[in-house]
Amino acid sequence: MSVKQISVFVENRAGSLLDITTRLAERNINIRAVSLADTTRFGILRLIVDKVDECEKALREDGFTVSITNVLVVRLRDEPGGLSDAVRVLTENGFNIDYIYAFISHAVNDACVIFRVGDIEFAEKILTENGFKLFSDDDIMKI
Repeated sequence: MSVKQISVFVENRAGSLLDITTRLAERNINIRAVSLADTTRFGILRLIVDKVDECEKALREDGFTVSITNVLVVRLRDEPGGLSDAVRVLTENGFNIDYIYAFISHAVNDACVIFRVGDIEFAEKILTENGFKLFSDDDIMKI
């Protein structure tokens, strides 16, 4: 039950993020989660959105370099140790976590953390067997 993440290569200059977010707003695409990592010349903007296909198409039409990556969105207890429990399960089962970022939704009373790992299907199995709830693309559209 992975979720599609949009990654956008962004020039590291004033106004780049504004260009992207304005274009998505004009197309009524809602950003559910966002992460931006930068270097001196460019950044990678990672987005979880409600309309993945429309977002990808819009950004490509506007000349942005875009890729789609499957990630896991894991619902965690919003309390001390919630994240640690999920990280422990993944680590004890041999996973290297490439990156994580999180978001909060008024529709969900728990924390929502995005995990990028190598073997998505195996990670899904391990997490669900250990009682974690995973979100799908449909779930993201509803929150």
